[in-house]
Amino acid sequence: MVAQIEVLTSREVPLGGPRAMRVRRTLPQRHRSLIGAWCFVDHFGPDEVDQTGGMVVAPHPHTGLQTVSWLFEGEIEHRDSAGNHATVRPGELNLMTSGRGISHTEVSTDATTVLHGAQLWVALPDATRDAHPGFHHYAPDPVRGPGWEVRVFLGEVLGASSPVPTHTPLLGAELMLAPGRTLEVEVDEAFEHGVLLDVGVIEVEGAEVKPSDLAYVPHGRRTLTVTAHEEARLLLLGGPPFGEAIVMWWNFIGRSHDEVAGHRRAWMEQVEGGLTDGRFGLVDTDLEPIPAPVLPNVRLKERR
Repeated sequence: MVAQIEVLTSREVPLGGPRAMRVRRTLPQRHRSLIGAWCFVDHFGPDEVDQTGGMVVAPHPHTGLQTVSWLFEGEIEHRDSAGNHATVRPGELNLMTSGRGISHTEVSTDATTVLHGAQLWVALPDATRDAHPGFHHYAPDPVRGPGWEVRVFLGEVLGASSPVPTHTPLLGAELMLAPGRTLEVEVDEAFEHGVLLDVGVIEVEGAEVKPSDLAYVPHGRRTLTVTAHEEARLLLLGGPPFGEAIVMWWNFIGRSHDEVAGHRRAWMEQVEGGLTDGRFGLVDTDLEPIPAPVLPNVRLKERR
């Protein structure tokens, strides 16, 4: 901890059922669940696909959230039950809104030899969490300055902005820094921020951050200073404190244990009923859907 900066280290977890790839997760953690509305941060790769098998995530459901896919290398094919079919490429945003319920697949393409990127979730506020599912694709142009380059995929920073609408104020950007560069970034003081380091070694307000670490910066700051000790690439995330309690389990976000249990029950009715259409719809794929795990024996706790 340096000047209120908290560095969250990652833990390795499997992603995607029986053929799971390994990812490094920094959010949520026991003592910190959200940064703004950002509630889930996975960092993966660079992985040689011929050794790891790449990403093969069969149909699975979501409620109450948005998925944000951002790649540094490789390609992922996205299909969802709302009929969206898109390819995730480096430097391009794919944002899927689950609303009341959606299911989707994520599979690395045959052309992919190295897979490297981040999978992020955003919690939807109570006012819109039951909205219809949606999808946005956006390829931001880079904005450059002395020793830095930024691609803003949500919100605005460093003179660049994204047209993609959000349900709460958000910031999401990829930032490249040259070796030895110190950059003072003007930020919204109402936002808390997270800095996820992909490659390099940096300091955030004097706190050392290593690859796959996530530095948490509380709200109340008008500037954020980042120093690169070697060439660095990072994701800058932000938003005002979310202000709502959520219950988050598996792929669902709700507001109570019973609500999430109901989402699980609805998904399993679809899976066990021979892939009948239902709350989460059907994905056009030959992959078998992922069954939901068993709920824990204790009631799910709220996260704030």
